[in-house]
Amino acid sequence: MLGTVLLVVLILLLVGAFPAWPHSRSWGYAPSGALGVVLIIVIVLLVMGTI
Repeated sequence: MLGTVLLVVLILLLVGAFPAWPHSRSWGYAPSGALGVVLIIVIVLLVMGTI
């Protein structure tokens, strides 16, 4: 249950950090890239059954 909630929150953060909106246009791809790496790590841990 906690893993599913964490996964949904990370996906929402990834979409929010995507540099398409005016408030995040100057950030570049760094926030979405970092959140993408965290999302991949969480997905791998979910598949392995650790979370």
